Amino acid sequence: MTSPDVAAVVIELREKLIGARIRNIYQLKKNTLLLRIHQTSQPTLDLLIEAGKRMHLTSYVVTVPQKPPAFSTALRKHLRNGKLLGIQQHDFERIVTIEIRNRGDDFRLEVELFGEGNIILVDANNIILQALTLKTMRDRAVQRRESFLQAPSSGMNPMETPILEKDSLDQFEDMQVVRALTKLFSIGGEYAEEVLLQARVSKEIACSALKHDDLTRISKALKDVFSTLELPKLTPCILKDSEEKWVNVTPIKLKKYEKMGCIDFKSFNEALDEYYSKASSEGETKASDDQKNREKARLQRILDSQKASLKEVEKKALLHRRIGDKIYSHFHHLSELYKKIKDQKNHGLKWKEIAVGINEEKRIGEPWTYLESLDAEKLVLRLSIDDVQFAFSLRKSIPANAASYYEQAKKSKKKAEGCEKALNKTLNQLAELKISRISSEKPRKPPLKKRKKAWFEKFRWSYTSGNLLVVAGKDAITNEILIKKHMDQNDLVFHADIVGAPFTLLKTEGKAPPEESIEEAAVLGAVYSRAWKAKFSAIDMFWVHPNQLSKSPPSGGYLAKGAFMVSGKKNFIKKVPLRLAVGIDVKAIPPALVIGAKNSVNNRTNILIEIVPGDLPSQKLARQILQELRNRVEKERRKTVSAVSIQDIQTRIPFGNGRIAKSEKTKKKRTEINNTY
Repeated sequence: MTSPDVAAVVIELREKLIGARIRNIYQLKKNTLLLRIHQTSQPTLDLLIEAGKRMHLTSYVVTVPQKPPAFSTALRKHLRNGKLLGIQQHDFERIVTIEIRNRGDDFRLEVELFGEGNIILVDANNIILQALTLKTMRDRAVQRRESFLQAPSSGMNPMETPILEKDSLDQFEDMQVVRALTKLFSIGGEYAEEVLLQARVSKEIACSALKHDDLTRISKALKDVFSTLELPKLTPCILKDSEEKWVNVTPIKLKKYEKMGCIDFKSFNEALDEYYSKASSEGETKASDDQKNREKARLQRILDSQKASLKEVEKKALLHRRIGDKIYSHFHHLSELYKKIKDQKNHGLKWKEIAVGINEEKRIGEPWTYLESLDAEKLVLRLSIDDVQFAFSLRKSIPANAASYYEQAKKSKKKAEGCEKALNKTLNQLAELKISRISSEKPRKPPLKKRKKAWFEKFRWSYTSGNLLVVAGKDAITNEILIKKHMDQNDLVFHADIVGAPFTLLKTEGKAPPEESIEEAAVLGAVYSRAWKAKFSAIDMFWVHPNQLSKSPPSGGYLAKGAFMVSGKKNFIKKVPLRLAVGIDVKAIPPALVIGAKNSVNNRTNILIEIVPGDLPSQKLARQILQELRNRVEKERRKTVSAVSIQDIQTRIPFGNGRIAKSEKTKKKRTEINNTY
């Protein structure tokens, strides 16, 4: 992102996020954070920050790590549930300052989008608490408990610069004006070229050759270009080349790109999200392909070496066996030769003298013709029989020499078997890599966009097995909203026979609901009532028609927010079990969390468990639930189940605690054991 890009994205983020709260912080990769931001009565927003590269809202599904790294854990400690007070660009640099207040303390998150980038947490006293990368540089240090210093400015702010004067460019002398502008201002070459294009000044002209009129036009162009970095004037777009390939993304339309294709967007955040999501996906594919190519080359080198080694070892095994065979097939001649050499030695000749006389003895014929030479020091004969040359030790007997070669042949054969095994392993690895490449060449699935939430997802909700919507309030405010804004005359209204229960609607769509749907709707109202907190196993519920509810209190009475008067007959459902089924619909895209009565959840997925009132905190319970659901599917589908976030499960657990219900099989086994005794 360029400095103008940062300016545009900050303007949009400021309008959307100020006053919202940080619901959670995830570290997706070493240098990438996701801030999940909650707004009252608005959908949750995801702010993606990749140090040194980008910062924007994303509408795509992201997979968050189950175990948070140390950096995100430190950020959560200080910033989770904190309120966003401000978002500023520092002096038109690629630096964004996010101001947060949490539990009475003020913090800043300094996001550096230049170079390798960094994300730094600073307290109200300007002391560094934590950083993505701790380092010491020539002009400043980013270390814990040190004062925070901003990176040195890279130039003047073009949005605050007055008329450009000649003396401003004198320092650059014969430098091209386009390069001088990039050094003078906090802008990249792209915007420097745009300014000069609009000013009708050649980008290659030297600064010393600029005239007064040139400077006037450049000053006007600077103002014209950068004054458009305001909300009503932004014209974000993704640029395409002649082959429809995406090549750039800009917050405003630039004259230098007017001949290129353009995809318009309503917001720059949306344009950045689309551009980088596609670029990241393609980048991951290219990185994967490059890695596979390197791995293929490495395996091929190993394979070539293994083939050469196998060939050499097999050749040695064959030669050594052949030598052993030659020794035995010429045993008689070798015995005669061996005896004559020993006789010469016994008659007082020295080994060197025997060696000198070998050439003369060769004229006699066999076996002397077998002799090539004699190493007097090592007492080794060099023999050549039928073009097979080998060493023959005079310190060993003829059978011992043959046995030595046969033993070497065995060792070579065993080594060949090891080489062949290693070679086959390498061949298998290459085959697997080829299959992997073929698989990766298939059309890659595009990144998934987050599903837009329906109105009822602000409440507690589920579907019955008859596919009827059930919606329950979360608190007094949502009870009030639910009854006043979303109740239709043909709906059924449920409430627990206990103080502290939500109003629950069964949306009948104007039809008479089946008894099964009524019972399943009652379960949702029951589990989110105070009965769960009190650890009841069941509770009585009742339902009424909408015309039986009134906001008018009895004479002299008062109805609190979220409370309604119920008149007329109440239709009771006795002993509604406090058992909430939690399942994952892996067929949905993306995989969806499903909750409700067991029958209703089982209608959509067979990957489910039930939870009941208990003491296990929601975070631990959510982890247990996800792990249990993963264990109930085949290994290859477990990644799909893990795509559901633990936090989504956690928010659906009544009153923040519970436990996994024992299965019927476990109950039956225990009953059988008890009966046995």
